Amino acid sequence: MIEVKNLVKQYGNNFAVDDISFKVNQGDILGFLGPNGAGKSTTMNIITGYLSATSGTVTIEGVDIMEDPLAAKSKVGYLPEHPPLYLDMTVKEYLGFVYELKKATQPRASHIDEICELVRISDVYKRPIKNLSKGYKQRVGIAQAMIGNPQVLILDEPTVGLDPKQIIEIRTLIKELGERHTVILSSHILPEVQAVCDRIIVINKGRLVADDTPDNLSKNLSSDHKLLLRVDGPSADVERLLKKIPGMLTVNVLGEREPGVFEYNVEGEPNRDLRREVFKRLSERQWAILGMRSSEMTLEDIFLQLTSDDGKA
Repeated sequence: MIEVKNLVKQYGNNFAVDDISFKVNQGDILGFLGPNGAGKSTTMNIITGYLSATSGTVTIEGVDIMEDPLAAKSKVGYLPEHPPLYLDMTVKEYLGFVYELKKATQPRASHIDEICELVRISDVYKRPIKNLSKGYKQRVGIAQAMIGNPQVLILDEPTVGLDPKQIIEIRTLIKELGERHTVILSSHILPEVQAVCDRIIVINKGRLVADDTPDNLSKNLSSDHKLLLRVDGPSADVERLLKKIPGMLTVNVLGEREPGVFEYNVEGEPNRDLRREVFKRLSERQWAILGMRSSEMTLEDIFLQLTSDDGKA
């Protein structure tokens, strides 16, 4: 669907984007992450054709964005961080204007009605945009990106400035859009990316440092292989039993959390899953496991590790 190959954007001696390559398959919801100044907005602007590259190529369904920009752009709908809305227009006037601007070929009335229904703005269709809430303005921004039925939707910070209810509504909408379109989502809200994206790309200082699913990134980058246990049983006996499990490296008692219930931090050998053996041995002694949690890295941990000065790809 989208192929970015050896993309470079240079300003003097500075590289905003430094030899980035990746593919986005049809139907993907891709999270695009990076700290401020990492080059993600530059990359997105090149993909959408708003900015030219110093070198490298971007193709959308085999169409090169530089060689045939009109054909490539027709396949992409873009929602910038600040939606390009004309506030004095009604929603109807604005979407009609975008329809003409994009030279869409779908039946005008039914096409716009279908989009309005999908993004749930039919009830404000005749209202001036300036009178809409922030959440509705974002929905109108998404609607304009969908005019012409592009195969790819690129959404830059789609929930910025929204209240919690509006954020949940927009996240649900993005998941629904992913059933019909390929979606690239840029966001600083990491739980949002984790909630809606099946794949994540992280760039830092203009270079790609990670490209995988959230689960695989967590497993591959977690280096401690630890479990946090909460067990109802005599602390000294539980500790001795845990230490005898093959592959167990360390067992630390963290203290009593409730009467007779102690918490333990245990570490096993790399690539050794101890959960089943821990459960088996404790259950044989009838010591109830009240909690067992892996210490695999959260998306926030992953982001911080990959984008820190000493982080490694």
